[in-house]
Amino acid sequence: MTVPRSPILDELGTYPFARLDEAKRRVAERGVRVIDFGMGDPREPTAAFIREALVAGVRETMGYPRAQGLPELREAIAAWCGRRFGVVLDPERELIPTLGAKEAIFAFAQVVLDPSRGKDLVLTTEPGYPVAARGARFAGAEVVQLPLLERNDFLPDLATVDANVWRRAALVWVNYPNNPTCATAPLGLYERLAALAAEHDFLVASDEAYSELWFDEPPVSALQASNRERVVVFNSLSKRSSMTGYRSGFVAASPDVIAALRLYRPTVGTAPQEFVQRAAISAWGDEEHVREARERYGRKRAVLLGALERRGLRVAGSRATMYLWVEAPVGETSKQLATRLLERGVVVAPGAYLGPSGEGYVRFALVPTEEECRLAAEILEEAL
Repeated sequence: MTVPRSPILDELGTYPFARLDEAKRRVAERGVRVIDFGMGDPREPTAAFIREALVAGVRETMGYPRAQGLPELREAIAAWCGRRFGVVLDPERELIPTLGAKEAIFAFAQVVLDPSRGKDLVLTTEPGYPVAARGARFAGAEVVQLPLLERNDFLPDLATVDANVWRRAALVWVNYPNNPTCATAPLGLYERLAALAAEHDFLVASDEAYSELWFDEPPVSALQASNRERVVVFNSLSKRSSMTGYRSGFVAASPDVIAALRLYRPTVGTAPQEFVQRAAISAWGDEEHVREARERYGRKRAVLLGALERRGLRVAGSRATMYLWVEAPVGETSKQLATRLLERGVVVAPGAYLGPSGEGYVRFALVPTEEECRLAAEILEEAL
């Protein structure tokens, strides 16, 4: 039987990590112990006080959550942005809670595209999280991808973008600290993008899901640009507070953008459940559990860095996030290195899965336990 099906599904193909899951399954079936550095799904414990707030937020009868979220949650997010980035946000007009960051990132092009005005193009970066580009394609946009190259410190080379591309752009996506290269961005990048956005009438969308996982100094935010009228920031508790399963995030933007989201989001029904919002209020108000998480990631990072260095594998970027971006040996593709490690039970993501410019690198997600990281380090010493 033939059923209607969007051609975009066939164009985009299988989500990269579905292929990785299948490869892991085949190795595990052979009895090999698998240590999974493939997907960035934190396995750190969610702090007890957050879980307690979640439970306390459950009532006998609960109605549908409103798209604009609880006022207390918006106030908690605004207060956190003030403490962390030194910016003042109006919790009523410049913030909206989301069901994590992924759904909001995927859907945002639907809110912004305007082909009748010639605004039918979305710029994203690669290698990278594929959701922004996929969401843009499903919204009917043409997507232009800007390569993130090591010679440019894994920053997009904005000078190479054609004037016609800027003219047609409705939305330009960046992601720093970056997944997968682990690079951080200077404030100057956001200043330049904000200026281009004002000149060419587009929005700058900044995915900052990893803003709190850093090792040397806290990264800056696009919210700190001197003109943030056209800046839209997406963040979440998934990585910061090890709350992936809670699905809790936010969008911070100008009143006009938030007003558009308030019109759009009730239609798709993606408001976080109220008890999750209650847990999120607690999470945004505390920094100690975040500091402890950074320390755990730092210990795991140090174990792997030592093993990789001893075996002569170079770590590129890797200033922040929960990942390591590792160059493959000369003459070996990212998939070949990932396959070689997988045969020994160490799962990493081939850089090519994350975009053409990811070829030549593999990504380690520091999600296994410290004990598993030490075991993986021993395997790496033998296998590389």
